[in-house]
Amino acid sequence: MGFFDALLGRSKPKAANLDALFAVPQAALTLQAGLGMVPTGVGAVCYRANEGAAFQTAQRDVQQLLDADGGPAVERSQDAYGFTWLICRQPADALEDLVTELHAVNTALQDDGFGPSLLCSYVGFTDTDPDMNPDASGRGPRRLALVYLYKRGTFYPFAPTTGDQRDNQLELQVRGAVDGDVPIEPDLTRWLALGGAPGL
Repeated sequence: MGFFDALLGRSKPKAANLDALFAVPQAALTLQAGLGMVPTGVGAVCYRANEGAAFQTAQRDVQQLLDADGGPAVERSQDAYGFTWLICRQPADALEDLVTELHAVNTALQDDGFGPSLLCSYVGFTDTDPDMNPDASGRGPRRLALVYLYKRGTFYPFAPTTGDQRDNQLELQVRGAVDGDVPIEPDLTRWLALGGAPGL
C-alpha cells in the first residue's frame, strides 16, 4: 500500500486465492461428521457477463473445455439480476472433481483478464437423513451452499429454506464447524443471500 493510500484510508482488496477451493473436500468431511450434511454434486460459478467478442470467446472456451472431459455437460444460466451462472454437476461422491471444475472456470476467466467480473462460486450440500433434520420451515431436507467470494478470498455458508428465507442458525453452526478448514468471511454483512441461484 502506498503512502497516499494509507493517508486517505484506502486499502487494496484482498487478492483471490483460488487454491482455497481445494480445501472444500476437507470441509465436506467436517460437515458430514458434525452436521450430517453431504455434497449434492452440484456447484456453480457466478459472474457478470461482459460485452464484447473477447469475453464471449473466453466463456465459450471455458464451457467447451469442461464439456470435453466426458462428464456431465456444464449448463449456463442467467438469473433475475442479470448474473450468469455456469453450473457444474458431478456424482455426489466426486467432490474433488467438482471443485477442480469450479477452480478451472475461475482460473480461466481470471487468466483471460476477466477476474473483476467474477463474483462467487458455491458447492451444494444436503442432509444425509432429511427425516431427522428438516429445514427451518419443516418442509424438507436442509440445503446448504458453501459460498466462495472471489473478491474476498473467503467462504460463507448460505442455507436457503423457502421463498427468501434462510436458516441463520444452521449458517452459524456451519461457520463454527468449518472455520478451521476454509477461510471464513468475518463480515456477516457480506453473507449475501443467493436466492434463485440455479442448482440450490
